[in-house]
This record gives sequence, C-alpha cells and structure tokens, in this order.
Amino acid sequence: MTSTKAAALNLVTDHGASLGCAHCGQPVAGEGRFCGPACADAHALIHDLGLDAYYARRDAAAPTPTGEEAAPLDLSAAVETLPDGSHCLRLLLDGVTCGACVWLIESALRREPGVMAARVNLTTRRLSVTWSDAVEGKAERLAGIVRRLGYRPAVAGMDGVGDPHKQAERELVRAMAVAGFGMMNIMLLSVSVWSGHAGSMGDATRTLMHWLSALIAIPIVAYSARPFFRSAFNALKAGRTNMDVPISLGVTLATSVSLWETARHGEHAYFDGAVMLLFFLLIGRFLDARARGRARSAAEHLLALGRAPVMMLNDAGMAVPTAPAQVPVGATVLVATGERIGVDGTVADGVSDIDTSVVTGESHPQPARPGDRLFAGMVNLSAPLRLTVTACGEGTLLAEIVRLMEAAEQGRARFVALADRVARSYTPVVHAAALTTFLVWVLWVGLAWQSALFIAVAVLIITCPCALALAVPAVQVVATGRLMRGGILLKSATALERLAKVDTIVFDKTGTLTLGRPDLLPDPAIDMVDLELAATLARASRHPLSRAIARAAGPGPVADGVREVPGAGLEWQGPDGPVRLGRRGFVGPVRVPGGLIEGPELWLARPGRQPLRFTFADAPRLDAVAVVADLRRRGYRLALLSGDREPVVAAMAIRLGIADWRAGVDPAGKAAALAAMKAEGRHVLMVGDGLNDAAALSAADVSASPGSAVDVAQTAADAVFQGDRLAPLAELLEVARRADRLVLQNLGFSLFYNLCAVPVAMLGHATPLIAALAMSSSSLVVLGNALRLSRRREVRT
Repeated sequence: MTSTKAAALNLVTDHGASLGCAHCGQPVAGEGRFCGPACADAHALIHDLGLDAYYARRDAAAPTPTGEEAAPLDLSAAVETLPDGSHCLRLLLDGVTCGACVWLIESALRREPGVMAARVNLTTRRLSVTWSDAVEGKAERLAGIVRRLGYRPAVAGMDGVGDPHKQAERELVRAMAVAGFGMMNIMLLSVSVWSGHAGSMGDATRTLMHWLSALIAIPIVAYSARPFFRSAFNALKAGRTNMDVPISLGVTLATSVSLWETARHGEHAYFDGAVMLLFFLLIGRFLDARARGRARSAAEHLLALGRAPVMMLNDAGMAVPTAPAQVPVGATVLVATGERIGVDGTVADGVSDIDTSVVTGESHPQPARPGDRLFAGMVNLSAPLRLTVTACGEGTLLAEIVRLMEAAEQGRARFVALADRVARSYTPVVHAAALTTFLVWVLWVGLAWQSALFIAVAVLIITCPCALALAVPAVQVVATGRLMRGGILLKSATALERLAKVDTIVFDKTGTLTLGRPDLLPDPAIDMVDLELAATLARASRHPLSRAIARAAGPGPVADGVREVPGAGLEWQGPDGPVRLGRRGFVGPVRVPGGLIEGPELWLARPGRQPLRFTFADAPRLDAVAVVADLRRRGYRLALLSGDREPVVAAMAIRLGIADWRAGVDPAGKAAALAAMKAEGRHVLMVGDGLNDAAALSAADVSASPGSAVDVAQTAADAVFQGDRLAPLAELLEVARRADRLVLQNLGFSLFYNLCAVPVAMLGHATPLIAALAMSSSSLVVLGNALRLSRRREVRT
C-alpha cells in the first residue's frame, strides 16, 4: 500500500483503535503514535491541508488519468443551497456494496473542514453531503474524495440516463449470459472427463480436455467477473477491502488452481466449478440488484414524475418544450388534459379536475380554478390549464418531499449503527478464518493443499455480510415508500423506531380529531332565500365561517361592494338598505333563542326583519370513531387534551369513547401533561396541530400532525399525514410496529445464518458453489422479508 493510500485509510479510522502507526499502520516502537518523523509530518499535513489538497500535492508528478476517471463531473445540477445558507450535494454512487463502504465514505467526508453531515444510503446508493462554508469548488473536492476512495460518483440526469444502478444491472445481465454459456460448454467437456475416470480415457486425452476447458474458462472468468474484480481492485487501490475482495479472491484461486493442475497434467481440474461458481454469484448479485430496485425508495418514482418536459410559452407566445428545472419563476406553462404537471404554480386560466394523490394521498380528483395552487407530480384530468410558475426543479414541493423521504431512509437508528459496526469489521475476521481453515486442514488434518484451498475459498464466500448490511436499510426504504403512497410523510429518521414503542396516544381536538373546518348546521328556520343572500356576502370573504356558508349554498354570484369590517363581519348596501353578516354586536340587537347550541355563530341582519342566526360545528373526521375504537382494541391508552370549552370537548370525548380528557388546556399545559405521562414511564405519541402545538409535539416521545404536504416543511411533528381521514395514523403505527419486527427478524436471521454457515464451511461440508448459493440466498431472504412490509393489512373498523 502506498503512503498516500495508507494516509487515506488512517485518516478515516479512530487513531486509538489502531495497534500500529496512526499514518501508515506499520508497527510502532515505544509509546508513540507514529513510526517515524516522516509519518508524523505527513499526518499533520493531512489535517492542515485536508485530504484533497494532500493528494494533489503528493500526486502532482503522477501521470494524468485517462478514460472515465479523467472525465470531469458537472455537479451544478447536484448542488443545492439550503434556506440556512448551507449547501447540499446529492450523488449516486457506484461500487457501494456493504456497511463498511458506507462507514468509510461517511467518515472520510466528515473529516473535511466545513462538512456538517454526510450520509450514504446502502439500499439506494445515494450520497448526501451538507457543508456550511461557501468555498468555490467544494463540491468537486468532495466528489474527488469519494472517487479516490475507489467509488464512482454520478449525477442522475432528468431522463435517467447515467444512472449507475441501471448500467450495473445491464452489465450483470451480459456477464451472467456469457458465464452461463461458458458453463454449459465446459460441463460438456467435464462429462467426458468424468466418464473416462473408469479407465477408458488416457492421460493425454484428459489433459487435452482440461486445456480446452481452460481456453473457455479463462476468458469467461476475465469478462464475467469484471463487476467483482473492478470493485475489489478499486477497494484495494484505496487501501481498504469490501465484500467483493474475498469473492474475487475465491474465483481467482479456483481458476488458478485448476490451471496449475492442468499444466502439471493433474487428474483433477475445477474449471467447471469455477465458472459455475461465478455464474451463481452473478445470479445472486443480479437478483439482489433487482430486489434492491423494488425496495428502493418511492423517492425514485417521485423523481421520475418531474422529468418530462413542460410546454412553456416564450415571448412570442409559442409553446416550447422545456426541461422543468430550466423554467423560470413567473413563466406561463400549458398543461394539457391528461398531462402530469412538472412545476409548482397557480392556475392562471382554466377550470379542471386534478389527481392530487402523489402529493396529498387523496384518491378522489379535486377541482382546480383560477388562483388555486398546483404542484409538480399532480395530473390534470379534465381540461387544459395555464399555470403561472412559482417554483421549479429543486424548489418544488415534490423535491422537498423527496428530500424528507431520503432523510428518513438514511437516518441512523440504533439498529443501523449496530449493523454498520458489525459489517465494517468483518474483513479481518473473514480473512483470518479462511487462512486458519486452510492451515488446519493442511498442517493438522493432512489434506492436500488443493482441496484445503477450496475449503478456504468456501469460507471466504459464505461469510460475506450482505444480509447483515441490508437488514435495516431495506426495511426503512420499504416502510418509507409505503407510507408515502398512503399520504404519510416522515420527517425524522428515527420516527419509526420511536413509534414502535408507543403505548399512549394523546390527541388534540380541533384540526386533529376534527377537520378544523366548520360546517353550517341545518336549521329549519333558514330558507334557501336567506341562505343565498348570506352567501352572496360570504363569497367575498376568506373567513372560515363565511366559507362554510358559501360551501353550503354552492356556486353563485358575489355581491358588488361588499365591505369587510375586521373582527366584526361583512356589510353590503342592498336595494332595501344595509345588509350585515357577522357577530351579534355588529348586526345590532338580537333575540337569542332558548336552548342555545354551543358553538360558533354568525348573524344575518336585513332591513325590516329580525336577525337570523347561523350555527356551525367542527365535525369529527369521518372515520374518527372507527379509528379510535381500533386503536383502543390494539391496547393503546388514549387521552384528549384541548384548549376548547368544556361542553364541546366533553361531547367530542363521549362521541369517540375517550375516557381521559381535559378542556381549556393551553400549549404549556399540554406540554406539562405530556411530561407527567413520560415521568410515569409511558411512551407518548402526541397528535396535534404541527403549526400551533409545537411545544406539546416537542414534549412527546414522538409526534404526528395532520396537514397538507404544503405544511410539511413548517410543522414541528415527526410525521405528517394528509387527507380528511384519521386512518393514516393507524397505518403509521401499524407500519412502525411491523417494521420493528421485520428489522429484528432480519438481524436475527443474518446472525443465525453466519453462526450456522461458517462452521459448515470450515468443516469442509460446503463447496464454493454451495457457499455462493447460500450467500446470495441470505441477501434475498432479507430483502424478501423487508418487501413483505409493502403488503397492506386491512384496518379493523
């Protein structure tokens, strides 16, 4: 290992954990941290200049790389400036195969000055790096660090071209086809050799068959094993190892031993086994890649929704196809019937129905009229529209949702940290186990070195920790994608883990158990003429009670000259005199009827007639009774804390069957009540208004809030569920508990597999071929178990 590569490796390790020099890894005499002054100076230079500048200085005399490594990477589309002034780089990575890769990349990037956070998602192979300083060329330096560690960064284009996942799958298919073709031909030759072992085949003929097999096998291995060889070479070149190092070593050893036996005119050659081993390794890698693709974040799907060009009107009034990211704010775009909207904007002209399910989770089409806000990813169903662009590219709501999902998928829950720690320490253990196995069989048992070598190869392959590294991320990705499809957005990476522990649920009333949208109550004293008169005034106001009257009356005209008196009501000069709609004191003396209904009210005053009272109620969500009953059946303790009046809160609690309720509780009182519950040892979920109940939401162990995706960046909750129903809350809790069980199952299976498979391989009961099948199958079992979470269970109502 060169000194520069050793420096790169030691830069990202804990100095106290090494038994050698903190720079080059060589033995240290005495109590020092370095083996000599040169290493001490080099190590200090790394910390003074940074890893990138250190490489630039040390490698200045090296020849310029050619080909793919020399090609500059345009990172302009991958860098985003965040609201707080920091910058974020998002890349796709090729060559990330295990938890050790994740740890190495993250550690190297976090050592760079100014870097605030770095996270690699093993399942999606996406890198996200955030830094605070505005140094020019910072993104290129960060990408250079990743490249020098042996990984290939890429920026996914808007059309998906250049996605390393798709390129890797195509390469695996080609390699698998070549290996399968070669395996069948070598097996035909091997059948002849096996048939001749009875004595009918001479040594010269057998050797000829072996050479023919070698002529087929060696080019096959050189071509089909490239995915493994390239990954292993890049890792070793950067002074590290990964899971492909033992696999490459095993395939190379099997082929080399066979060639050695053929050159010595030996009786046994294993070209058929080497190529078959490679073929099944490729099958496992391909199936693993496809399963990862299925488990890959729903964010992949969301990103694809914004790639289609939009029709932008230019200065001449011509519609020009334009990439969504290149549309300027304020431009006008045309959205045809059946077309997916590619930008955020407001309706400038046209009336249509919109499929909003991507953003809101709502399955029923929603009307869109001039002035309404629409977002990228929605589908125009009924009629053409013109939109005035308010955001495009990374500034759209869809992009914000994708960022939240990736943050949730990439978070480090305690199980992720455990799996990463185990995975990154496997390499020395695996190599030591394989070497020990070889020496024991040769020196102690007395087995021929060729056979002992094949047993060691089986150990190298069967101990690959793919299943362990995938145990947690695969579940996180599937769970996040399922919740997104149900209109639930996770804002916290550890929310699922905390939700799985919840035993107490505390509800707010207004806007949580209810819609927060008052509805006009039916009253026989109000006829359609009175309602329409009130509506002609109400349509001129955005007040919630005025909008409730307008909804009840339906579409209609707006009176000219309506004047809104802040905090009082609406006034209009009608043909017969002034007409007022508002509070009691605003409309004049009123006669309050007996048996007054508690709740909001508006009064309508007309010339020559008694004021007419309109009453309103904030009704519970349609499925609130059923969902609350279902949560109670699951064993959750339920409570209701509201700042509303006691009669209203009591009526709601009785209607929903919540025995523990309190009225007139302000935000500070809610936070105190939650703190008391936590002091009793309960794990509390607070469900409330994410914009107004921030203190109470923060006081709970975990929090959820109803709201639209528009509010998701402002709400203080860990999760936001959308729509007019409460069922997403039950779905969120169900997914969290199932995800927790699946993570434990995956970790348990991975540990059980290694505890069983390693002794079997070391005892010589597993050939390299069986080891390849077992290793691939373990990864597929873990991924398949995670994909079970995508199946929905019906919630009892």
